[in-house]
Amino acid sequence: MEQRITLITLGVADLARARAFYEALGWRGQEVEDTVFFQAGGLGFVLWGRDELAVDCGLEPPGPAAEPGRFGGIALAHNVRSDAEADALLAAAEEAGGTVTRPAAVNSIGFYSGAFVDPDGHPWEVAHNPGFALAADGSVTIPDFGTGQLP
Repeated sequence: MEQRITLITLGVADLARARAFYEALGWRGQEVEDTVFFQAGGLGFVLWGRDELAVDCGLEPPGPAAEPGRFGGIALAHNVRSDAEADALLAAAEEAGGTVTRPAAVNSIGFYSGAFVDPDGHPWEVAHNPGFALAADGSVTIPDFGTGQLP
Protein backbone atom coordinates (compact mmCIF):
# COMPACT_ATOMS: atom_id res chain seq x y z
CA MET A 1 0.00 0.00 0.00
CA GLU A 2 1.35 3.41 -0.93
CA GLN A 3 1.55 6.07 1.80
CA ARG A 4 -1.26 8.32 0.63
CA ILE A 5 -4.46 9.91 1.81
CA THR A 6 -6.66 11.14 -1.02
CA LEU A 7 -9.91 12.04 0.79
CA ILE A 8 -10.89 12.93 4.32
CA THR A 9 -14.63 12.62 4.94
CA LEU A 10 -16.34 14.06 8.00
CA GLY A 11 -19.70 12.74 9.11
CA VAL A 12 -21.94 15.71 9.88
CA ALA A 13 -25.36 16.13 11.48
CA ASP A 14 -26.55 18.88 9.12
CA LEU A 15 -24.93 19.08 5.67
CA ALA A 16 -26.12 22.63 4.91
CA ARG A 17 -24.85 23.94 8.26
CA ALA A 18 -21.48 22.19 7.85
CA ARG A 19 -21.07 23.52 4.31
CA ALA A 20 -21.95 27.05 5.46
CA PHE A 21 -19.34 26.84 8.24
CA TYR A 22 -16.49 25.80 5.93
CA GLU A 23 -17.55 28.29 3.26
CA ALA A 24 -17.52 31.04 5.92
CA LEU A 25 -13.84 30.15 6.36
CA GLY A 26 -13.29 30.82 2.65
CA TRP A 27 -13.51 27.25 1.33
CA ARG A 28 -15.55 26.61 -1.82
CA GLY A 29 -17.46 23.34 -2.07
CA GLN A 30 -19.39 21.45 -4.69
CA GLU A 31 -22.50 19.53 -3.65
CA VAL A 32 -22.85 16.13 -5.33
CA GLU A 33 -25.52 13.60 -4.30
CA ASP A 34 -25.85 14.65 -0.64
CA THR A 35 -22.11 15.23 -0.14
CA VAL A 36 -20.01 18.37 -0.40
CA PHE A 37 -16.51 18.12 -1.91
CA PHE A 38 -13.73 20.67 -1.29
CA GLN A 39 -10.30 20.71 -2.90
CA ALA A 40 -7.83 21.06 0.00
CA GLY A 41 -4.33 21.28 -1.40
CA GLY A 42 -3.50 17.91 -2.87
CA LEU A 43 -6.40 16.05 -1.27
CA GLY A 44 -10.15 16.08 -1.12
CA PHE A 45 -12.13 17.04 1.96
CA VAL A 46 -15.72 15.77 2.01
CA LEU A 47 -18.79 16.41 4.18
CA TRP A 48 -21.44 13.70 4.32
CA GLY A 49 -24.31 12.86 6.66
CA ARG A 50 -22.97 11.08 9.76
CA ASP A 51 -25.41 8.13 9.55
CA GLU A 52 -24.88 7.65 5.80
CA LEU A 53 -21.11 7.70 6.25
CA ALA A 54 -21.29 5.08 9.01
CA VAL A 55 -23.42 2.77 6.86
CA ASP A 56 -21.09 3.30 3.87
CA CYS A 57 -18.19 2.19 6.09
CA GLY A 58 -20.11 -0.94 7.08
CA LEU A 59 -20.78 0.34 10.60
CA GLU A 60 -23.89 0.97 12.64
CA PRO A 61 -25.00 4.62 12.69
CA PRO A 62 -23.46 6.25 15.76
CA GLY A 63 -26.64 7.27 17.57
CA PRO A 64 -26.73 9.81 20.41
CA ALA A 65 -23.14 9.19 21.57
CA ALA A 66 -21.93 11.06 18.48
CA GLU A 67 -23.14 14.42 19.80
CA PRO A 68 -20.92 17.42 19.06
CA GLY A 69 -18.44 17.94 21.86
CA ARG A 70 -17.61 14.23 22.21
CA PHE A 71 -14.22 13.22 20.86
CA GLY A 72 -14.61 11.00 17.80
CA GLY A 73 -11.04 9.70 17.68
CA ILE A 74 -9.67 11.91 14.89
CA ALA A 75 -8.18 15.40 14.79
CA LEU A 76 -7.38 17.47 11.73
CA ALA A 77 -4.53 19.98 11.58
CA HIS A 78 -3.98 23.19 9.66
CA ASN A 79 -0.42 24.50 9.80
CA VAL A 80 0.13 28.19 9.12
CA ARG A 81 3.12 30.44 8.42
CA SER A 82 2.96 32.73 11.49
CA ASP A 83 1.56 33.12 14.99
CA ALA A 84 -0.63 35.97 13.71
CA GLU A 85 -2.09 33.69 11.02
CA ALA A 86 -2.94 31.11 13.70
CA ASP A 87 -4.73 33.77 15.76
CA ALA A 88 -6.64 35.00 12.70
CA LEU A 89 -7.75 31.50 11.71
CA LEU A 90 -9.01 30.71 15.21
CA ALA A 91 -10.95 34.00 15.25
CA ALA A 92 -12.44 33.24 11.81
CA ALA A 93 -13.51 29.76 12.94
CA GLU A 94 -15.23 31.20 16.00
CA GLU A 95 -16.95 33.91 13.93
CA ALA A 96 -18.16 31.24 11.46
CA GLY A 97 -19.83 29.25 14.26
CA GLY A 98 -17.04 27.02 15.55
CA THR A 99 -15.85 26.88 19.15
CA VAL A 100 -12.27 27.63 20.17
CA THR A 101 -11.39 24.84 22.60
CA ARG A 102 -7.77 25.85 23.22
CA PRO A 103 -6.66 29.45 22.62
CA ALA A 104 -3.35 29.75 20.78
CA ALA A 105 -0.21 29.84 22.90
CA VAL A 106 3.25 28.33 22.90
CA ASN A 107 2.66 24.68 23.77
CA SER A 108 4.78 22.29 25.85
CA ILE A 109 6.75 21.21 22.76
CA GLY A 110 7.66 24.83 21.97
CA PHE A 111 5.56 25.86 18.98
CA TYR A 112 2.49 28.08 18.76
CA SER A 113 -0.87 26.33 18.46
CA GLY A 114 -4.53 26.40 19.39
CA ALA A 115 -7.62 24.36 18.57
CA PHE A 116 -11.25 24.71 17.56
CA VAL A 117 -14.16 22.39 16.81
CA ASP A 118 -16.52 22.84 13.88
CA PRO A 119 -20.30 22.84 14.52
CA ASP A 120 -20.31 19.00 14.45
CA GLY A 121 -17.53 18.76 17.04
CA HIS A 122 -14.69 17.79 14.67
CA PRO A 123 -11.46 19.11 16.23
CA TRP A 124 -8.88 21.10 14.28
CA GLU A 125 -5.45 22.07 15.55
CA VAL A 126 -4.10 25.33 14.14
CA ALA A 127 -0.31 25.46 14.44
CA HIS A 128 2.66 27.59 13.54
CA ASN A 129 5.58 25.19 13.77
CA PRO A 130 8.57 26.42 11.75
CA GLY A 131 9.99 22.87 11.89
CA PHE A 132 7.18 21.68 9.59
CA ALA A 133 8.07 23.57 6.42
CA LEU A 134 5.15 24.71 4.27
CA ALA A 135 5.61 24.97 0.51
CA ALA A 136 4.06 27.82 -1.49
CA ASP A 137 1.05 25.56 -2.23
CA GLY A 138 0.52 24.85 1.48
CA SER A 139 1.78 21.28 1.41
CA VAL A 140 3.82 20.26 4.43
CA THR A 141 7.12 18.42 4.65
CA ILE A 142 7.45 16.18 7.69
CA PRO A 143 10.89 16.77 9.23
CA ASP A 144 13.50 14.08 9.78
CA PHE A 145 12.93 12.99 13.36
CA GLY A 146 16.08 10.83 13.22
CA THR A 147 18.09 13.71 14.68
CA GLY A 148 16.53 13.09 18.10
CA GLN A 149 15.31 16.69 18.28
CA LEU A 150 11.77 17.86 17.80
CA PRO A 151 11.34 20.58 15.19
